[in-house]
Amino acid sequence: MKAFTQHGYTSTFQHCVNVSYYNYKLCNFFNLDARAGARAGLLHDFFLYDWHTCKKDSGNKLHGITHPKVALNNASEYFHLNACEQDIILKHMFPLTISLPNYKETLIIVLVDKYCGLVETAANVLRIVSRKATSVQ
Repeated sequence: MKAFTQHGYTSTFQHCVNVSYYNYKLCNFFNLDARAGARAGLLHDFFLYDWHTCKKDSGNKLHGITHPKVALNNASEYFHLNACEQDIILKHMFPLTISLPNYKETLIIVLVDKYCGLVETAANVLRIVSRKATSVQ
């Protein structure tokens, strides 16, 4: 997961650590299952391929819709997951994946994942703009 870029220059591994951390903090704050939130946050993007090239490599044009199931299958192969963790991983792309979350912890990851993706992408854009501004001077 460290070898694959997720958003900008953030690796898939670091993205999952970021999501896991904020899931844990928010679930804990709201007295939800913080352990499930943290575990599922680490595994929610456990798809093990470069999503930037998967369309060209495999013909899969629907990564945003298909990767939660791939991540759940991979995670289930290596870890015992409870029902909440499975729901979190499978539905973290709601509303893109259509299925309604069954747990409050799943709603947390839906928001946290979007937030982390936005921050990671914005950091990359700022990095590029900063480099260009520095090279102009």
